[in-house]
Amino acid sequence: MSRHAVVIVGAGPTGMMLAGELALADVDVVIVERRLSPEIIGSRAGGLHARTLEILDQRGIAERFVSQGQKHNAVHFHVPLDISDVPSRHNYVLGLWQKHIERIMAGWIDELKVPIYRGREVVGFSQDDSGIDVELSDGETLRSHYLVGCDGGRSAVRKAAAIDFPGWDPTTSWLIAEADMSDEPEWGMRHDAAGLHGIGKLEDGRVRIVLTESQLNSAPDPTLDDLRQALIAVYGTDYGIHTPTWISRFTDMTRQAAAYRDRRVLLAGDAAHVHPPVGGQGLNIGVQDAVNLGWKLAQVIKQTSPATLLDTYHAERHPVAARALRNTMAQIALRRTDDRAKALTDRVSELLRMDEPRRRLAAEMAGLDIHYDFGPAGTDRHPLLGRRMPDLDLATADGPRRLFTLLHEARPVLLNLGESGAFDIAPWADRVQMFDASYGGAWELPVVGTIPAPTAVLIRPDGHVAWVANPNRSGLDDALIRWFGAPA
Repeated sequence: MSRHAVVIVGAGPTGMMLAGELALADVDVVIVERRLSPEIIGSRAGGLHARTLEILDQRGIAERFVSQGQKHNAVHFHVPLDISDVPSRHNYVLGLWQKHIERIMAGWIDELKVPIYRGREVVGFSQDDSGIDVELSDGETLRSHYLVGCDGGRSAVRKAAAIDFPGWDPTTSWLIAEADMSDEPEWGMRHDAAGLHGIGKLEDGRVRIVLTESQLNSAPDPTLDDLRQALIAVYGTDYGIHTPTWISRFTDMTRQAAAYRDRRVLLAGDAAHVHPPVGGQGLNIGVQDAVNLGWKLAQVIKQTSPATLLDTYHAERHPVAARALRNTMAQIALRRTDDRAKALTDRVSELLRMDEPRRRLAAEMAGLDIHYDFGPAGTDRHPLLGRRMPDLDLATADGPRRLFTLLHEARPVLLNLGESGAFDIAPWADRVQMFDASYGGAWELPVVGTIPAPTAVLIRPDGHVAWVANPNRSGLDDALIRWFGAPA
């Protein structure tokens, strides 16, 4: 029996991001992946949003992705929403197909020496007070402290854990495919009574097709004949389509796990939430799930924090995905073609041409307005508390530094912007970094706007602010204990 601290099921972007986070914390982690090859068929998801790019920047790997993608200055919620004025270094969407995202991420976790057991599936598990036994399809059993299902919307881990997956059944279906065509197609988007359709050219010269089906079809394995018939229904011809590399069907089914944790089993990414891909949020939310969970799981395994810290994972991330699910349902509703829906669409379009609604919704779609609730009810809270820390240009004794470089090792940071030596965190020195620096001027946060610069902030490894200095500097020890464990 092989033993590991954490077994992750699924080597997609969520699983690999989580593995990287755990490896940075020196946690023994392994990924189990049913695919024999890291290559994926089809382009799949097509972009990284601003907050995901910031997270990758926090780990020092953003440029690996940016150098191979294409920057676009708009996110999409029914209409394009300009994001170029949002206060972030990554005020754009990076166009980059999932197959490239996975290739780059696989290179990163390979550098971190994360092993991947390919060609195997999880067929069952049993957990007790001291660990969990994970049974693989080749007959091997892995013993670990925790099991994390990052294995997609049909998650075997979620089903085996009997975690409820409530939500909304599908009403509409789409075909998506990549293939060759003998005849020149009608490029671009087309809108008709069935919905929105599109044909575009891929980087290798093949075509990518997305078709709204005239009737709901939930069958999981569409054929080339299905694709031909759908093309004829929309365009009157199939353009001589042939040699498909990928044909898939998706629906507007929208579901979310009732719990992201069952004792030693956790869920992240599509295993925890599924929705149609409009707006491109799914992959991004999964990567953000992983970064929220990784450092917490590492601290629990190292016994610097109690297992109750893992409860904050569900408390923080479940509402984020729930909002994304509502957003995608709203976007699908806005695509309907009846006269009443068109009237609603026109009104929403008018609203989104105004700066304030545009800025708010663009920041939400980009993941830049996420605000975790850290404080007790009824207290005055600094607007930065629970929000993501901006990437400031700091002046330090060793020269200028970007704030995100302080997070490359995925360790918490106490950033002191006031009097040197004002804080003593010696009891936490083994787990929290202390930096003295200065920064001139006010800070600007998405949606919130300009705020006065605090004299000190405690920043979690995921980049969210866990404590902000007040005039009497109180509450720091409580925040350190809450998030990073009692002093040794």
